[in-house]
Amino acid sequence: MTPELRSKEYFDERATREMAQHLAGAPRTMKETLAYACRILAMTGQEAGLAGQISARSERPGAYWTLRFGLGFDEATPEDFIEVDQDLETLTGIGMPNPATRFHLWVYRARPDVQSIVHTHSPWASALAAARQPLVISQMDMTPLHEDCAFLGEWPGVPIADQEGVIISGALGSKRAIVLAHHGYLTAGQTIEEATYLSVYLERAARMQIRAQAFGPLTPVDDVLAREAHDYLLKPSIVNATFDYWCRQTRGAPAPLDC
Repeated sequence: MTPELRSKEYFDERATREMAQHLAGAPRTMKETLAYACRILAMTGQEAGLAGQISARSERPGAYWTLRFGLGFDEATPEDFIEVDQDLETLTGIGMPNPATRFHLWVYRARPDVQSIVHTHSPWASALAAARQPLVISQMDMTPLHEDCAFLGEWPGVPIADQEGVIISGALGSKRAIVLAHHGYLTAGQTIEEATYLSVYLERAARMQIRAQAFGPLTPVDDVLAREAHDYLLKPSIVNATFDYWCRQTRGAPAPLDC
């Protein structure tokens, strides 16, 4: 008997329904999620000394949570996050923020939808940045960044003042990621999990692009198919289940989280 040929919409709706039923996320506090995100970034080779940053918008207007300055991603615990105001004065916790997180303020101000920001000088994305190359979406695993990764072609300098924040937030626009020439990258998510997910996939995409260029010019994925894959792979159930998997992977690392 020949099976019925059903539409992709049918399978999409079914998968979405079943994922909502079976992929229940692990309960975590905001600071626990931030700590896991840091460990995930370290696990995926994205540390660069103290250059990387992660933040999450606070419920207090104009404030955000970030890792206290002086710690690497690999040693972050929930207790190491501090809440800071628009002048980068510490409101909750002990310590100071990385002064370069000032540009996060400008992204949060311009983008009410953004709840978390990741910025690193990861090896492969930084190689793209050094070559001043925008990302080319040429493979399925790169499609979460399709039409969602901006490019800033000129480095405005170390982002410790306001002008750099104006430039970076303006170049990001409505997108969720940006490659910063001569610098690194930034991802801006609706959740901490999404910002981290995009960070890991952006670094992988940069690695894939650099490796694939050895074989010749890249062929971008068809726009319609890439847009479809973008929306599917950014479903919250997929993002959160992937984040949970990465969290489980980090538990085997030295100095496990106290949570």
